[in-house]
Amino acid sequence: MPTMGMRPTMWPGAPAEWRPAMADPVTPPSISAREWAELLFDQGSFSEQFAGIATPDPLHFEDSRPYADRIKEAREQSGGREAVLTGTARVGGLPVVVAVSDFRFIGGSMGYAVGERVAHAMERASDAKTPFLAVTCSGGARMQEGMVALLQMAKTAAAAQRLHEAGVPMVTLLANPTTGGVFASYGTQGDVLIAEAGALIGFAGPRVRAVHDAGEERETLYAEDLYARGLVDLVAPREGLRNVLITVLDLLRPTPAPDLESLPKAIEARDLERGWATVEHARHAGRPRALHYIQALTTDFVPLRGDRSGEDDPALVGGLGRIGDTNVVLIGQERGDLTLEGDRHDGRVSPAGYRKAKRLMLLAQRLHLPLVTFVDTPGAHDGIADEGAGLAGAISDCLATMASLTTPTVAVVIGEGGSGGALALTWADRLLMQQNAMYAITSPEGAAAILYRDRDRAPEVAEALGVAAADLFALGVVDSLIAEPAGGAQADPTAAVRLMRPAVRRALAEVMRGKGGQRRQRREARLNSIGVPPGGPLHALRNLGEVIGESLPRLDEAREAAVGQAAKAASAAGAVVERLRHRGEHAGVTAEESAGEA
Repeated sequence: MPTMGMRPTMWPGAPAEWRPAMADPVTPPSISAREWAELLFDQGSFSEQFAGIATPDPLHFEDSRPYADRIKEAREQSGGREAVLTGTARVGGLPVVVAVSDFRFIGGSMGYAVGERVAHAMERASDAKTPFLAVTCSGGARMQEGMVALLQMAKTAAAAQRLHEAGVPMVTLLANPTTGGVFASYGTQGDVLIAEAGALIGFAGPRVRAVHDAGEERETLYAEDLYARGLVDLVAPREGLRNVLITVLDLLRPTPAPDLESLPKAIEARDLERGWATVEHARHAGRPRALHYIQALTTDFVPLRGDRSGEDDPALVGGLGRIGDTNVVLIGQERGDLTLEGDRHDGRVSPAGYRKAKRLMLLAQRLHLPLVTFVDTPGAHDGIADEGAGLAGAISDCLATMASLTTPTVAVVIGEGGSGGALALTWADRLLMQQNAMYAITSPEGAAAILYRDRDRAPEVAEALGVAAADLFALGVVDSLIAEPAGGAQADPTAAVRLMRPAVRRALAEVMRGKGGQRRQRREARLNSIGVPPGGPLHALRNLGEVIGESLPRLDEAREAAVGQAAKAASAAGAVVERLRHRGEHAGVTAEESAGEA
């Protein structure tokens, strides 16, 4: 059953207004759509649209009073013509198309007019390539319109899907209360779901649940309960929601590729370790973890939670952030504090974690944002329960999804890269490794137990398997090595970040220069080049292929330019010939006339 009253902290370093106090939920009073507009939008920026869509009475419905009378009364009480306010606005200077529910208009319920207005607003956002912001505050579908109202769920969900297909960001703010058909249609379609602290949120509201109660304990779900299950990304009190929206909307914007020539060069990794020494470095308890690098390398990092199926794996973190001037989606395997048993499962990701990773990969692809992953895991969380929850399929889905991406991707192995659990996040356009990180088909202990039935031979096996970053670079698996401070990253985490920053920024700049289809083709060519021919100069082969691949667009441009110039030259030559012909004909006529006169 839900754990009631949870007020989980957002993440270390989150702004204070984003972190509600730990207490029982205090449900805030509902406010009108106009009041939400004043609270969230830049002053004077809202322009209403689609207000002319009429409210029908398809059933000529009457309960204690005619439906038409209820509509008239709702308009007088709320000051609006329907239960949603649609139009354009700005939030922190950023343009948005908006749909704001009005709970004071028949409980914010969705009938034909509401569905039409929301769908039209989404179409406007799609056409204008402008982010769409939905503020939901609704009791669900409007009973007085029957099936006509229910079908608006399908209409608005379909409109949201078209918005996704157009690559336009959608942000949803779930305000108090959000239930029923609005929550179960466009309300949950946001790329980022933000919930108002203390808001009552769920498909079935308290009165509906009471009808179907079968003796189970009746509970109401609040924003904090959904956050705990990864069903929403952020929870913030009403006074902090505008700042949250400004940050999220800003990070969802695609940014241009940085100028590679202007970026500082990364320091070359030296004094490379191999064998067991690398294993000890990679597993060191004091080694910086994924969240350390994410928070240090980015500005305005906003975490995104959950697989959207009711779980959030603490071993898999991710969200939106900015590295330099580049907006990115980030994913990391987080081992946490290794002195706290079970804190992050030592970075062992569950099926839910891999489903969350896939969700973030697809978000990056849909919104044309680069993807950066940080890999540090001894392997997937492979208990019996995980196997039963589809672990292998979840890893496979991540591999297939990452292979299909056309958005720029960079992966960084920062500690231990264990087997398929690590591979699921490393198939990127650029694979970087810290010089003391490791990456292996399985743990040296596991390999020793399989091959020799003797775990004590792990150091010998680590050397033989070539698990060190230096070995993998020589093999062609890794593109470049990131230098670490003397004694390893654990000796000076601040210096480790300083050494990593230029390497990651340059890798992003390199992969952002190409085209999507070409990036995917290069990854496939790279995969086919590794290990073939045996003992061959793999880096030389791959680099040659990359040089050719990077040259192709320029060759195409040169060819198109040459064709254009040739066409212009041909046209000019034709004009000259035509002028000469005309002059010749004129000269002939003149000669004939002169002869006749003579």
